[in-house]
Amino acid sequence: MDDANLLTDNPALYEARFPDPQRLAGRWAEETLRTYGSGPRVLDLGCGTGRDAAYLQSRGRTVTGADLSDAMLRHASREHPGPEYLRADLREFDLGPRRFDAVVCLDSALLYCRSGAETAGFLTSCRSCLHPGGLLVAEMRNGAYFLGRATLAEAPAVHTFTHRGLVHRSVTRLRVDPAARLLHRVRTWTTDDGSPPVEQRSAWRLLLPAELREALAAHGFDVLALHDGPGPRTEPPWREGDPPAGTTDADRLHVIARLTDG
Repeated sequence: MDDANLLTDNPALYEARFPDPQRLAGRWAEETLRTYGSGPRVLDLGCGTGRDAAYLQSRGRTVTGADLSDAMLRHASREHPGPEYLRADLREFDLGPRRFDAVVCLDSALLYCRSGAETAGFLTSCRSCLHPGGLLVAEMRNGAYFLGRATLAEAPAVHTFTHRGLVHRSVTRLRVDPAARLLHRVRTWTTDDGSPPVEQRSAWRLLLPAELREALAAHGFDVLALHDGPGPRTEPPWREGDPPAGTTDADRLHVIARLTDG
């Protein structure tokens, strides 16, 4: 969360690198909220550029987007207006008297909680801001998938795209640290204007599905669904009406949980 990150610091570049013109993530979140009977007040934790928060707002919900990046929050307010945007650290936050019917946490944002204590801080904060019966909807990388491939060497992922007339190229390498239960990413950026390469490093906690289920139960949440897809970042991606799989083996994990008491 506090790592230097070229895309986090440049939200327009982030949206160019990860375009979502069909608002797939927002649509998946909206259908999930609707399916499980959520009320209208939603907190989008780790809201990033605000695309998903604004989509949920456009569906008639009252949305608050929260993120730790000031650059992301400025971009969200300017480019995706409608929701209220606040600065908050999802590892532990206090939004005062605000209460929500659902917390949404997409694109592995939850995994920036890199220890059991930080995950507990996240869940305690969610519990404090949710109405009794409120939902927690999260989508993330699946720790079981990556820990099962800890010794496999994979070729770097290379991606090229053009933003504002400049060609950007990224080379991404992933490394699993089984002892620390972390997925490390090193991404090197180059451009065609001769600028020196930029290297950025990130890490996510690798939560096992059973571990996530236990943590949720310990904080008063009843797990309604826990599955590996389909979702907005699976292959093939989710489509409206798709039922969830009954497995937790693939590279993404999706959880829907309800707060059983306040």
